Amino acid sequence: QRRSLAPSQLAKRKAGGEEEEEEDEDGEWRPPATQKRQRAGSEAESEHCYGSPFRVPLAQLTNRPRCVNSSQHEAFIRSILSKPFKVPIPNYKGPTGLRALGIKRAGVRSPLHDPFEEGALVLYEPPLLSAHEQLKIDKDKVPVHVVVDPVLSRVLRPHQREGVKFLWDCVTSRRIPGSHGCIMADEMGLGKTLQCITLMWTLLRQSPDCKPEIEKAMVVSPSSLVRNWYNEVEKWLGGRIQPLAIDGGSKEEIDRKLVGFMNQRGLRVPSPILIISYETFRLHAEALQKGSVGLVICDEGHRLKNSENQTYQALNSLNTPRRVLISGTPIQNDLLEYFSLVHFVNSGILGTAQEFKRHFEMPILKGRDADASEAERQKGEERLKELISIVNRCLIRRTSDILSKYLPVKIEQVVCCRLTPLQTELYKNFLKQAKPVEELKEGKINVSSLSSITSLKKLCNHPALIYDKCVEEEEGFMGALDLFPAGYSTKSVEPQLSGKMLVLDYILAVTKSTSNDKVVLVSNYTQTLDLFEKLCRNRRYLYVRLDGTMSIKKRAKVVERFNSPSSPEFIFMLSSKAGGCGLNLIGANRLVMFDPDWNPANDEQAMARVWRDGQKKTCYIYRLLSTGTIEEKIFQRQTHKKALSSCVVDEEQDVERHFSLGELKELFSLNETTTSDTHDKIKCHRCVNGHQVQPPPEGSDCTSDLSQWNHCAHKRGLQDSVLKAAWDVAVTFTFHHHSHEEQRGIP
Repeated sequence: QRRSLAPSQLAKRKAGGEEEEEEDEDGEWRPPATQKRQRAGSEAESEHCYGSPFRVPLAQLTNRPRCVNSSQHEAFIRSILSKPFKVPIPNYKGPTGLRALGIKRAGVRSPLHDPFEEGALVLYEPPLLSAHEQLKIDKDKVPVHVVVDPVLSRVLRPHQREGVKFLWDCVTSRRIPGSHGCIMADEMGLGKTLQCITLMWTLLRQSPDCKPEIEKAMVVSPSSLVRNWYNEVEKWLGGRIQPLAIDGGSKEEIDRKLVGFMNQRGLRVPSPILIISYETFRLHAEALQKGSVGLVICDEGHRLKNSENQTYQALNSLNTPRRVLISGTPIQNDLLEYFSLVHFVNSGILGTAQEFKRHFEMPILKGRDADASEAERQKGEERLKELISIVNRCLIRRTSDILSKYLPVKIEQVVCCRLTPLQTELYKNFLKQAKPVEELKEGKINVSSLSSITSLKKLCNHPALIYDKCVEEEEGFMGALDLFPAGYSTKSVEPQLSGKMLVLDYILAVTKSTSNDKVVLVSNYTQTLDLFEKLCRNRRYLYVRLDGTMSIKKRAKVVERFNSPSSPEFIFMLSSKAGGCGLNLIGANRLVMFDPDWNPANDEQAMARVWRDGQKKTCYIYRLLSTGTIEEKIFQRQTHKKALSSCVVDEEQDVERHFSLGELKELFSLNETTTSDTHDKIKCHRCVNGHQVQPPPEGSDCTSDLSQWNHCAHKRGLQDSVLKAAWDVAVTFTFHHHSHEEQRGIP
């Protein structure tokens, strides 16, 4: 029988004189030799009652502690305290300051970035508190500085820093209480995309309340710019954020992605930025309207000029108060379209559409008409000032003149090209047969009139574009086939049959033979691009073409390849309808605008493709017009619209009232004797006997003569060697504008 080895039991047995039990050398327990207990059973049975051979007896303990040297004990404790706790994670540094794990940080809240760092861009500075207020205020509610991430603030130019501050003030309702929208109306090339990326990143990461201002943001852009936005976010934020760009896929796949985006919640959303095209948004608006988005940015926002279209209504029904509209050309055709843009970002700030039309649009337009009375002009100017004072609270506009500090020289030239004899005869023949002028003078602009306009514009480009109509003897082209040269075929391009094509041929040949410059060719018609292709094949020029048939993904690759200095392509053909907005074509420094558009914004957008950030060479812009034709009338109409835009958006008060609305109806006429119908119409005071004089004649109003053009260049004063080669053949007159002229008007 095993007996207890507990100290208390051992003491009792010793006191009673009992014999100690013995252990074998191997630690196995053995019963005492002298003790023989007898039970009710036999003596033999008791001898075999052993415990488990595997059980180890408990060690005997004594009540006396081991004596330790005091110096040894102190050394042992110091060695323990000399090793502070370390988090067992490689390279983990932890937060600054002493903070225990799992314990809420005590003390005053701090901003995400240092507001006192050199070059810091501070968007919000909390009010200073007195010592008494600091004692009373709740430390968990103290506002903090909002500071732009130094990664972005270091690359922002002065005008861009100002723009980011303006945007932040608007969307946080600090500029207009109760309104959270604004219009970024900077001209092309001023970095509107970078400013908006900075705004999004700041709102997604911080606010005065020491938490993100928004959870998600959405960018809606033309389909050709979706990939460009994605690349820009990657470029400036360098992987700090993962945007979701939707540029293709099945309906089910797109719906699944959009639902997943809208269902994201919390402080750290995996993909907080959605980039989507207007077309895709309209088709999948239902999925996006089920939740809320903190911020929506509409690139090329002039697409929302009509409040009745489906895209406008779908975006307007989106559950988001913060709206930013980007447009380098907010006024394109009339003030009512301008109202639609302002109403989209800040509903009600200008009243209803009817109130705006009655109070602002009608008085301003009457005052701008050349036939307006003095009272109408006075009233128009008063209403214009009132409109500007309201809109300027939510609109920021800087012109491209700022770029002259950072970019090379840009020389923009309007080149009037003489019609060839074939074009002249076809033009006069059409006006005699179609007789569109009678209908237009009566104020009836019908389908036939619009078709006539298109036919004349194509004829100005090249007779080949209306050859099929001549073969079919459509109205206006009966008997016109006899005017073409014998054996004429549209399979090959003949530049000598078109004045503008002849000038273009000279421009390309001289550029190719005298420099390594690249050229962008822009047209409104894909048929004209077909002619460009034939010309390039004949001259063996390498080229690329971008029009509406090219997929979005392929567009980005084509543009990237063309911009590479090592690419062999000499010409980039661009359809202004398909890709005029937002593309960056800094690989070229010469651009030819082959035909004008009724909307000046389309031409301005297309011409801004080469003079942008990253451009290193002097830029030349050639705007070709057929002398004395409908193209000059279109250009004159553009001048009228740009004058309206500069009054409202640019606040220029000295814009000339060049043309009455009645004169603008005289579209269908041909002036064969003039060198420039536009130059004649503006009654230029700085030209005498066909030469520009400096200074202009005494008493002349030099500031009123197409103020955006620095010079009226006759042949004697022409500076461009490329155009000099073509002057005797087809060029009759040019206006040109130098981007680095210090004084507007007369240099």
